[in-house]
Amino acid sequence: MSLSPSETTRLLHSLDIRPSKKLGQNFLVDGNIVKKSIVMAKLQPKEVVLEIGPGLGTLTEALLELNQVVHAVEIDSRLFKHLQNKFEDSIKSKKFFPILADAVKSPIGSIPENCSRFKIVANLPYAIASPWMEALLASGNIPESMTLMLQKEAAERILAQASCKKYNALAIFLKGSFSPGQIHFVPSQCFYPTPAVDSVLVQLNRVKCPFLFSKTSRSLIRGIFTQRRKQIGSVAKGRECNERERIQNWLEKMDLSPTLRPEQIPPDAWQELETELNS
Repeated sequence: MSLSPSETTRLLHSLDIRPSKKLGQNFLVDGNIVKKSIVMAKLQPKEVVLEIGPGLGTLTEALLELNQVVHAVEIDSRLFKHLQNKFEDSIKSKKFFPILADAVKSPIGSIPENCSRFKIVANLPYAIASPWMEALLASGNIPESMTLMLQKEAAERILAQASCKKYNALAIFLKGSFSPGQIHFVPSQCFYPTPAVDSVLVQLNRVKCPFLFSKTSRSLIRGIFTQRRKQIGSVAKGRECNERERIQNWLEKMDLSPTLRPEQIPPDAWQELETELNS
């Protein structure tokens, strides 16, 4: 059950909490969007679900009512205490596993590292969207699906295609593990406080054989994309000797012109750079 803006205000006041812009605290106050998140996630009973930034527990409550086993990561100690009190019975019955932590440092919360059957449903705090997704991929524990509330611009970046101005390193890394599903527009009025941007619900589904980039290749590709408008051949010349040779070998093997810009090279080709780095 979602809270109205006035109910949200009263609850936050009772908890002595002022929404933090730094932490990206904008609380969902539209029950229809909560329902839409759950429909898009295609949850079955008793699935393992990870929630990032549960806040006041609006989405958490809906997930628990659907008989899900919910793990959650909350960074705000006051909200964490509120969640512990609100869902005390669910914690005791081992249906709710909240931890107090920075989700970028604990991207999968208390979910066991060997657990590959879980889904993520989250109104993701906008301030951590990109670093959290990078941390999740770096963990190597790829969920079956993710249904995420994102800032509209952030969603456009992670879904960007090659030759698009918003194409970037994170989009390449994500495409190795996920294919995009349904997208649903969410106006700013659905949140309290009302953010200055609109949002979207994005569903991402794990591909059959996820491709995970190594720490080395992620660092190299991010570095290359800081010069996204330069020709890849020129970018290579500015790298260290070993990296320069690897990039040049990769371009030759993939029959990629050195005059291409990084933003023009498709995700599959970048995966072959990983192979070259490991050869």
